[in-house]
Amino acid sequence: MAVVQHELTMSEAADLLSSALPGHRVEILQGRLTVTPPPDGSHALALTWLVVAFDRAGARKAGLRYVQGVGLWLPTLPQDFAIPDFAVVDEDFRDAHVRKNCYAPNVFRLVVEVTSSNWSDDLGPKVECYAQAGIPVYVIVDRKHDEVLLYQDPVDGKYAKPQHYKRGQSVPVPEVVGVALELSVDTLLDGD
Repeated sequence: MAVVQHELTMSEAADLLSSALPGHRVEILQGRLTVTPPPDGSHALALTWLVVAFDRAGARKAGLRYVQGVGLWLPTLPQDFAIPDFAVVDEDFRDAHVRKNCYAPNVFRLVVEVTSSNWSDDLGPKVECYAQAGIPVYVIVDRKHDEVLLYQDPVDGKYAKPQHYKRGQSVPVPEVVGVALELSVDTLLDGD
């Protein structure tokens, strides 16, 4: 009996992993499959707090939406996509659907990643990918190093060095996002 073998595309492999690992986040960054475990309690509470903070700041009234786990199509390689923990997007972002529940980068105003066990992806490839995608503001809640990093205003597909914020400080949300808000570093790191 003959066996027909089929080499999977990166996208097909990502789909298989997503099915096999419920609750895990599967992404393709710079042509490399990455898998992130489900969030822990502090991670989840930080994201919930962000929803409340952006709601209280009037994001919806400003024509924005805040979403968790919505795909961002990346221009780095043909199959690249990320699934940010939290994002602020234009209210009509659904009109910018690309494929695989991913949306075009031009509708994203701010992306937040809260680090997990694979923290190096958030601090490395995602910085490069989000800059190349032209994401105006990228915030990394770096629980590994107990600080928050703020990248903004990419030029020629690169962010300048980040601003570092330590415990006891607040991160000012840049004007380009569309709402006036300061984010507590302690709450971002600890959740609540």
